[in-house]
Amino acid sequence: MTKVKELLQSATLAWLITCAWSVNANASGFGIFTQGAAALGQANSVVAHPEGPSALFFNPALINQLTGTQMEAGTTLIFPQRQFRDPGGNTTTTRDTLFFPSTFYLTHALNNDVGLGLAVFNPFGLSTDWGGEWSGRYLATKSEIQTYNINPALSYRVLPDVSIAAGLDILLLDATLESKIPSTAIGIPGPLFDVAQKFSGSGSGIGYNVGLLWNITDDLSFGASYRSEVEIDIDGDFSTDISSQKTSGNTSITLPQQVFAGISYRVSEHFGMEAGMRWEDWSSFNQLKLDLPGVSSVVYPRDWHDTFAINLGGKYRLGNRYSVSAGYLYGLNPVPDQTFEPSIPDSNTHLFCVGGEAQVNKLKISLGYGYQLQEERTKSTNSYGSVANGSYNSDLHLLGISMSWKF
Repeated sequence: MTKVKELLQSATLAWLITCAWSVNANASGFGIFTQGAAALGQANSVVAHPEGPSALFFNPALINQLTGTQMEAGTTLIFPQRQFRDPGGNTTTTRDTLFFPSTFYLTHALNNDVGLGLAVFNPFGLSTDWGGEWSGRYLATKSEIQTYNINPALSYRVLPDVSIAAGLDILLLDATLESKIPSTAIGIPGPLFDVAQKFSGSGSGIGYNVGLLWNITDDLSFGASYRSEVEIDIDGDFSTDISSQKTSGNTSITLPQQVFAGISYRVSEHFGMEAGMRWEDWSSFNQLKLDLPGVSSVVYPRDWHDTFAINLGGKYRLGNRYSVSAGYLYGLNPVPDQTFEPSIPDSNTHLFCVGGEAQVNKLKISLGYGYQLQEERTKSTNSYGSVANGSYNSDLHLLGISMSWKF
């Protein structure tokens, strides 16, 4: 029995290394950028002009443009659908799942030059659930990750038209990875059957972020922000459905550094536009390593690369109480063909957005809708072998709602 356990641990090392993290929403890799309904309605083109307290995420230097004390809370309902078609024409669709990454922002202007803020949001995550019977079950059945960022920030106006900001990123992470392995692969005699296996772990890490806002003229402004990479050590337990015993294990992951930039122009009193970009250094995710006690560590290459997204958005005010918005984002994906696999079936992204707002006294209600279409991606024999070869198609519907209150 001890021999079987050792074989099981060794075999699952390779599986856990291949089974990475979850899929994206309005992002590349496994980032989440649905951080406010007003921003979603403009395809996140909100780095150079403020859209309320959610500026804490996109560019904390913008909070110097906010007066008094303001609070915002919201969520985004995400409805993903992913389909796999094997070379024989058989299709598998991921199980219907609703995700709702949420946000909380609080800002306070100490005076005309200093602003304080506190943000809590989900910067990375979501999941992929293919079920337990599909042809790629030996690579992944379900992969899920949740992260929480507690982000205090300070903004300071250094010149009449220039503000800078800095903040701390305190990240908490929970992950669950599930897959199956054939009984013959771990030396269990008798008829062939699948062994379900699961790794659950958690960890934390600390990073920082900075921001810049330059009001070039009354109508033209430039904004930029940076978030550092964050290394997280993950400790957890490995278990299977054929044993009540759990084995402790640990791994680590480096979440990427990110740069946002945008140029905003107020075309008229009622209409403004912004064009922007986002860069993510996913080359930090070059490998995944898992350590289990008594079993040699295994390092499996990921070889992801850095990536860009460009976006354009606009907002039109209908008087003093209502506004409508629209935007478009195109994003490249960081996953190369040699390590493309079903737990992260990422591809280049097109995001089409619309939104609206209503101001009722001190309360502002924002709605945003986005349709994210990911280009078809094909897996052929690569670092993960010929398992789950075929074409992958994905799209997501995103519905955001935020409410903000000015005290």
